[in-house]
Amino acid sequence: MHVLVTGATGFVGGRLVPALRAAGHEVRALVRDPSAYDPPADVEVVQGDLLEPGTLDPAFEGIDAAYYLVHSMRAGDDFEERDRNAARNFAAAASGAGTDRVVYLGGLGEDGDDLSPHLRSRREVEAILSEGDYDLTTLRAAVIVGDDSASFRMVRQLVSRLPVMVTPRWVANECQPIAIDDVVAYLVGVLDAPGTAGGTFGIGGPDVLTYREMLGRTAEAMGRQRPFVVSVPVLTPNLSSYWVGFVTDVPSGVARPLILGLKNPVVVTDDSIRDHVDVDLTPFDVAVEKALAPETGARRPTPPGTPATEEHGGGS
Repeated sequence: MHVLVTGATGFVGGRLVPALRAAGHEVRALVRDPSAYDPPADVEVVQGDLLEPGTLDPAFEGIDAAYYLVHSMRAGDDFEERDRNAARNFAAAASGAGTDRVVYLGGLGEDGDDLSPHLRSRREVEAILSEGDYDLTTLRAAVIVGDDSASFRMVRQLVSRLPVMVTPRWVANECQPIAIDDVVAYLVGVLDAPGTAGGTFGIGGPDVLTYREMLGRTAEAMGRQRPFVVSVPVLTPNLSSYWVGFVTDVPSGVARPLILGLKNPVVVTDDSIRDHVDVDLTPFDVAVEKALAPETGARRPTPPGTPATEEHGGGS
């Protein structure tokens, strides 16, 4: 299958491209600056920008399936408008080229919830993509655990720098984190699963944890004591985003929408994806160990058949 990957230089896309090649697909990567991208062998690179529709036609020529893995949190307060325009341009180009399948990685969160701007934008992008003339497969994920994940980096740095944390009530909300290897396995797997065409599926790891528990277990994996976490009702997620930006090196433009999204429980309520794609899910503690390996110099052996990988909002 001839596949286009947008967001190929990002956390998920950078791991998806070699996994698609390993699965036997012909891969084309759409990037804004080819000189800054070192692609895997036999990957075609085309220059284009989703915010400039005139650059997209060559990228979609002859494409059977395309992945949408981009979001504009780093762009500042106008990220929702940029995401909206990028999705419209992508949908128009894919439809015009006769692309059969589109795969989108979005964020978990119940549609009826008071969604954060970050999750609301992910849902709007999903709606825009669904209007295209192709079969859309949407995978929704919560926190993706990996060594370059912005959300996991935020967790890691908080527990390494703050032995005592004063947090808002979101610390007791439940989350279903998923290892980056498992996300990539699902993204690759849906191409060979016709039953996923036109469907929306939640994907998550085997563990459902509160954010407090995620902080504690990450600390233990780093050889540190669990932080002392005090939850207070007066500290809002908005205020929390400021101290997270102060304590960690996660850019404030990324930290703020991520923190605001923590007010929404993000747990898979329908695991029907497992009827179509078989993934041996990675326990949270193992995923954390692998994510920390670049710092510790240790890594568990990768199980046979696992895509070679090295971070919504798909997912985060």
